[in-house]
Amino acid sequence: MPKAQKLTLAVLINAALITSTYASEQSEAKGFVEDASGNVLFRTGFLHRDKKHGKEDTSSYAQTAMVKLDSGFTQGVVGFGAGIIGDASFKLGSNNNSGNGMIPKHPDGSAYDHWARGGGYVKARYSNTTVSYGTHILDIPVLASNTARLVPEYFEGVLATSREIDGLELTVGKFTKDQYSDQINSDGRHLDRAVVWGAKYKFDENLTTSYFGLDSKDKLDRHYINANYKQALNQDSGLTYDLSAYHTKWDEKASTYSSTTDDLSNRKNTIWALSTTYNTGPHSVMLAYQQNNGNTGYDYGENADGAQSIYLPNSYLSDFIGNSEKSAQLQYNVDFGNYGIPGLNWTTAFVYGWDIKVKNVTNNAQEREFFNQVKYTVQSGFAKDASLRVRHSYYRASDEYQAGYIGDTNEWRLWLDIPVKFF
Repeated sequence: MPKAQKLTLAVLINAALITSTYASEQSEAKGFVEDASGNVLFRTGFLHRDKKHGKEDTSSYAQTAMVKLDSGFTQGVVGFGAGIIGDASFKLGSNNNSGNGMIPKHPDGSAYDHWARGGGYVKARYSNTTVSYGTHILDIPVLASNTARLVPEYFEGVLATSREIDGLELTVGKFTKDQYSDQINSDGRHLDRAVVWGAKYKFDENLTTSYFGLDSKDKLDRHYINANYKQALNQDSGLTYDLSAYHTKWDEKASTYSSTTDDLSNRKNTIWALSTTYNTGPHSVMLAYQQNNGNTGYDYGENADGAQSIYLPNSYLSDFIGNSEKSAQLQYNVDFGNYGIPGLNWTTAFVYGWDIKVKNVTNNAQEREFFNQVKYTVQSGFAKDASLRVRHSYYRASDEYQAGYIGDTNEWRLWLDIPVKFF
């Protein structure tokens, strides 16, 4: 992180620590045991990719139990705590899992029959500022754990979050290990050092803004901005406007996606998206436009920057991130609770991308995806909060874009989740 950014962040955190404007979370601590929580999520997962043009299909079917045990904070000016997160899994039946991120593989390419991963963490809290060290599942726009597979991606390091000023949340962290969802090695991505920093500010109930930065050593520097505004129209309808953008500069040692330059010292990309969502009762309709600029496509996951660090609307099976690509989306969502089936939700979307540059081939490649997802969550009884999610993507690309990205694919994902609370 540049010295100027370090200094700015330090000033902000110090100001927050001495300028608290609302109640302290630590002052309400009940104790290490009294505030503890524990739960397990049993997940049965199925992922199938039906590849076209003679490419081998990939399928995986497995069962896991994801556990989290989290203590409360001890009482006092500074509170201390600890926790454990992890998963234990086994495959179901035969698996052809290459390339879908579901199940770890032995050196000979065969799938593991059973495996376990995870780690612990310690934490401390002063006022409304919390620092934790150990294993994390990250939800930061520039460094996000992949949670779209059977089990999540883990990062190891230190993370600090401060909410000393009402409406303002500051984040800073440093991570030195990155473990993908289908890896046994706790540093399977061979992360050297990833430093993150950022701030989110809620002006009022309608307007929220945020900025986050990432410095992944010898890989890339990335910056993210977002503004989200909600406009009420009447009692049960409204509009939501959202603007998001990433700017990335790659180091010479980094890998990049869909590059059209041979100058390894000057690879950069800016991708931005604007969406408008209309909500009325149980219905919502979203229109989104996304555009990529620079001499390479947006890249994530191959430079120790998190396999889900793309907080943009046009992201399903494809993320529509090709070099110079423009894409547009129409999405519709309905909550069937108003129609007598509480807990049932359906989302459908169509995204079309065009003007994709493929080096030495074309400036006008295209891709498109038709997406559907149905999710049902049990609302009461012994199975309360259990859910079944069925997702399907129909993806097609022009001939020039087949080798450079996903390739024509029909994908199914089915997740059966059963959460159990210990205490």
